[in-house]
Amino acid sequence: MRARSMYLAAGLLTLPLLAVAADDPAVLQLNQRLMAISANPDTANLGAFERMQAQQAISTLDTAKRRDQELARYLAERRVEIAETSVRAALAQREVDRLERTRSDMLIEASRREAARARQEAERLRVQAQIQAEEAERLRLAAESEVLARQDAENALTSVAGKQQQRLSAAQQNAAKLAREEAELVSGQKLPGSRFDSRGEIFTLTGDAFASGQASLSNGAKNQAKALAEYLNIGKKGRVRIEAYDSANGVGQRRADAVRDALVAAGVAGNRIQSVGKKAASTRARSVEVIVSP
Repeated sequence: MRARSMYLAAGLLTLPLLAVAADDPAVLQLNQRLMAISANPDTANLGAFERMQAQQAISTLDTAKRRDQELARYLAERRVEIAETSVRAALAQREVDRLERTRSDMLIEASRREAARARQEAERLRVQAQIQAEEAERLRLAAESEVLARQDAENALTSVAGKQQQRLSAAQQNAAKLAREEAELVSGQKLPGSRFDSRGEIFTLTGDAFASGQASLSNGAKNQAKALAEYLNIGKKGRVRIEAYDSANGVGQRRADAVRDALVAAGVAGNRIQSVGKKAASTRARSVEVIVSP
């Protein structure tokens, strides 16, 4: 039904062309070029303004006096060429847009798959480390009767566990890196800076996240909260503790609550989040810390 409507519209657009007396072969040829655009369902709705100008130029050529025909023919040919070029450009832009959408979809899917593989590898290493730790403990208990043997077993345990922990930590950080890339790609926003310590992964909102003495998130901080919410929901990462700072009474708590509310509004479960205000000066480098447990 839609195709029939488009062909009907194309036919209506060509009526003015058919109505023009085509005694001049140039007029007929130019009319045919415009009719080819109108009759094609892929181009019938493109370059409408340029095609209208071309039709007007052809009409002018058809009615031009002999002394004006050369100039009128030149103008009509240029107008038709412009209309055809405009249609080709619109078709090319349409294809570019389609390819760009396809590329974005492919990048998101590739990022998700890579993150899933990294999470699987991290889990495998975690289980392997747990098994090795349990086996090492069994050996340690069995060797308790002999101090020297026990010491040797503990040294071996330390070496093995240390290497395994390094591998596990590297795998977890790689998984976190891929998850950050996916979160930024999906949300279209940048995550705040982060680091790892014994508490987990710590994201830091800088001093410009809030106006001085205020508890309302700036636009930039709101965008960071959207990206952070997407990151927290990828792989359902652990519990979250928000620590906000300000030297004024109660401001730190309100700031922590504002960040919590922004995360919840973006889809993070509220029972995963603890918000804490601290009476300490907010600095340019730090106004809020979001701590994600391992």
